[in-house]
Amino acid sequence: MYGDDATVRKILTESGDTWAVVGLSSNRQRAAYGVAQVLQRFGKRVVPVHPRAETVHGEQGYASLADIPFDVDVVDVFVNGDLAGAVADEAVAKGAKAVWFQLGVVDEEAYARTRAAGVDMVMDRCPAIEIPRLA
Repeated sequence: MYGDDATVRKILTESGDTWAVVGLSSNRQRAAYGVAQVLQRFGKRVVPVHPRAETVHGEQGYASLADIPFDVDVVDVFVNGDLAGAVADEAVAKGAKAVWFQLGVVDEEAYARTRAAGVDMVMDRCPAIEIPRLA
């Protein structure tokens, strides 16, 4: 398990409410779209990060984490596992308090680097599944 229940709870309740969702586009068929809706329903500000920089769920999108002109608390990663480690590194560079890799996304080296940088991290879990359990 990459992220115990205490870390999951901390990220969802204490790490902040601005979540950059990397891989979020206006494609309603993608998991990121529905997960972002759930996060919003639970009071999170969702910032889309996608090469097309689309506005999604009423929030302006950005092409990369570095393009976001404000602080981000949590980076939720919906990209291929081969790309996820680089996104975790960008999240640390951005100053995020936490990184969340979605179900099926595991990169043990990225996990080790992120935790060594003092940033909380969860892998292979979904906040849309976890957050209702806290309510």
